[in-house]
Order: sequence, then C-alpha cells, then structure tokens
Amino acid sequence: MDADGPIATPFTRLLGIRHPVVSAPMGRAARPELAAAVTNAGGLGGLGFSWDSPQRIGELVGEIRRLTNDGPFLANFALEWDQHQRMDAALSAGARIISFFWGDITPYMDRAKAAGALVVHTVGTPEEARRSIDLGVDILVAQGNEAGGHVWSRLSTMVLVPLVADVAGKVPVLAAGGIADGRGLAAALMLGASGVWIGTRFLASTEAACHTDYKRRLIEAAASETIETTLFDGGWPDAPSRVLRNRAVVAWEAAGRPKSGSRPGEGEEIGRTPDGKPVHRYSFASLLSGSQGDIDDFALYAGESVGLVREILPASDIVRALIDDAAQIMAQRGGHRSGRSTKS
Repeated sequence: MDADGPIATPFTRLLGIRHPVVSAPMGRAARPELAAAVTNAGGLGGLGFSWDSPQRIGELVGEIRRLTNDGPFLANFALEWDQHQRMDAALSAGARIISFFWGDITPYMDRAKAAGALVVHTVGTPEEARRSIDLGVDILVAQGNEAGGHVWSRLSTMVLVPLVADVAGKVPVLAAGGIADGRGLAAALMLGASGVWIGTRFLASTEAACHTDYKRRLIEAAASETIETTLFDGGWPDAPSRVLRNRAVVAWEAAGRPKSGSRPGEGEEIGRTPDGKPVHRYSFASLLSGSQGDIDDFALYAGESVGLVREILPASDIVRALIDDAAQIMAQRGGHRSGRSTKS
C-alpha cells in the first residue's frame, strides 16, 4: 500500500499505509465490514477477537483478507482471559498485526514474533510502556481515561501521550481517548504521537455492528453524559468502563450504588444476542445489530469524545475528514513537532 499520504509518520511508514488512523477493535461491534472500510480508506482497521471461537476467528480473518485484498488489519485480544488458542487461530489464518490489552503480554510475545507479526500493546502509564518496549513491542497505544469502553489508565490522554512518547524512543505511539476529529489528530501528533486510535467516532459509522438505537444515542449524547463505572461487570469482574448514563445507571445510582450481588434487578434477562443467547442485567455485552432488548438496559460504551459525534457516516468519510481537517490545521499552524510526526 502507498504510505505517502498527506500525513506520513513513523507509524504509517512501518505499516505501509497512507493515514495514521486506527479504528479501535471494539469487540463484536467492530466486524470485518468496518475494519475493511478503514483499511481500504488508507488507515488500519481493528478487529476484536477476545470472545470468538478459534473457528470463528479463522472465518473472520478470511473475510477481512478478502474485503481488503490482503490489506493490513489489527487483531486484538483482551488478556483478562487466556488467549493463546485465539491468537494462534488468528495467526494461522493470516493475521500479522496482533494487539493486546488488559494484562501481561509476556506469555504471548514469542509466539507472535515467531509468526512474523507486529505486536501492539495498549498501556496506561509510562512505566508500562517501558516494560512493553523491553519485551519487544512494535507499537504502543497510550489510552487516556476519557476513552470509551474498558479503560486501563488513570491519566488523561493529554498527559499520558507525551509521557509515553518520551520513553518510547523509535517505537511509534498511538493516542487513544477523547479523539473524534481532525483537531484531535493534529493535537495528538503535536504531543508526540504517531497516529490515533479511535473508537467512539467509528461506532457511529454505517458499518459498525451496533444497534441503530445505540448509534442514535451516540449522536444525541453530550460529553458530560459519560460515566466511568464498574457497574457493567457481568462476565468481566471489577473492570472499569466508560459508558453513557442511561436508565440502568440511573436506577443503580438511585439505589445508593450497591455493590455486585445487591443491585436492582441483578441477574434478570434483559435481551438476547444476535445468535439468541440470553443477556443478563449488568453484563458487559452491548446492544449489537440483530440483538433483542431495550437500549436503556444495556451498557452503552462511549468516550467523552461522543460530544463531538453528530452524525452517522461511512467509515471512509470519517477517515477522510480526520485527515483533511488535521492536515489543514497543521498547515495553518506552521507544521508540527519535528522529528516524530508528519510531513504536510
């Protein structure tokens, strides 16, 4: 792929892509159609495989390879669970960019590297970044606390990104959390990032596999409507996530924020997954396209950048707007921090 885009960085050069934009691997909301649209637009599409069977992972990898004509994509695994079999399935099917989150990457590095894969790791502190570099990570993701979904860091993106960039050396850093437009991309590059990792904005894309009611809520929401909580921890104990405040959150708050085991309606069935499996109240499952249930009963993952999301667009249009706006901003401001980021 042509890596000579309007904003070329160490990250785009490493991957041979045009644009320093990654669509976050948002579990089952980020299916091959979304990831492929981002890759085909010149960015890097992300797929989340943390809960898929090895057989299903093989099918999904085959699908995105077909949709992108073997273009690059990222396969992500949350390390709350053992992911050796899933990672092996992804590697065997042809995945060559492996991403980790939420745990110790040490047991996985040798296998990923032996397969010739690049390894991406999401970190929440500069200390974690140093450890990751020592283990041979190729790309770092500095995820600030304002990010949507499950959050690892206690620091904001504005603080975390330069801290991680300062210790990263030649390892490219992607900024995550609070970024939804070209202004955010330009700011991330100025902070020392080599690209951006975006979730909430791509949830509000035509290709995202989340329910239409979910997408509508995203474009209606204000940044102040998000809350970080461990409320939706069914199946992922004590895992903080950033969600929109909805009826389920309000009822829990009104009950005095009781702990797990004594929350209102805990354990009752609130809907069904697209394949018909029951979803219980306070599960970490979100409302996907084809799911059954009321949006106000589910976890509505969204970052603070939701306040910048005002319309549902094709993913390719989102990538194009990000790049065009960022390039224009940097040209008006006289460029960028030299040596780390872009050419304009």
